Order: sequence, then structure tokens, then C-alpha cells
Amino acid sequence: MDPACGFRASEDNWRLVSKQDQNARRFRRLMAASKGELVLTFDEYQKAARSTAQYPGVGQNIYYPTLGLAGEAGEVAEKIKKLMRDNNGVLTPERREALKKELGDVLWYVAALCSELGLTMGEVAEHNVEKLRDRKERNALHGDGDNR
Repeated sequence: MDPACGFRASEDNWRLVSKQDQNARRFRRLMAASKGELVLTFDEYQKAARSTAQYPGVGQNIYYPTLGLAGEAGEVAEKIKKLMRDNNGVLTPERREALKKELGDVLWYVAALCSELGLTMGEVAEHNVEKLRDRKERNALHGDGDNR
């Protein structure tokens, strides 16, 4: 989003983001901050995550974050498998915390891969929501393939 003009870019069109929506987001962030909570946009997270990136060829290496993403997603799946095996599918606070840590690692690698591809997490998230809304409107959420 270009904060100077209040427009949000998408592939198909430009939408005016109302001042009311912008003010509501600012208010929610201020309220969270007043409670000592950290609230980040996808793009702010991506910048923060990028500042911690230390791997071969940072800025020119799509392979490292791709493989890291696959590995971390596998660790999430492994923890869910053990939840089913060891806890009859009951999610304990300890297992929930462990999953939160692994999901954070997944998020980091998504951010790193977006950066390597020259994308922002915000634009990826927005594109995905637009794609899903379009599929829902066309009753095409079910089925296979990217171009439903």
C-alpha cells in the first residue's frame, strides 16, 4: 500500500482504502501497544525477519529459504502427528506452545522466500485473499489445480 495516496495495489485494480479503515487499523495498533502487545503487519514482520537473515547468498538465494520452509513445515506436521499418537489428539498448552514456535519458523522462511523473490508478504497475502474470494464467488473452492 502506498501510504502517501491511500491506494492498495493489486494485480487487477487499484482500490481506494478508506480513511476510516486506515484510522481503525491505527487505533487497534495503538490500543495493542498501550497494553504492551506487539502488532506487526506482514511487511513489518518481513523487514524484521530479513534483518536476522544469515545464510549463503542472502539476497540471491531462493533455494535456502525454500528448503528451510519445507523442513519447518515438516516439523509442524511431525508435532501434529505426535499429538495424535501420544495425546489422542488433545492439544495441551505445552504442545500448543511448541507448535507456535514451529509456525514462527515457517513464517520466517515464508518471509525470507518472499524477500528473495522480490515480493512483500502483504502483496502475497492480498493476492491470495483475492484469489480465494474469486473462487468462492464462482463456487470453485473445491477441486484441483491453481487455475480453478
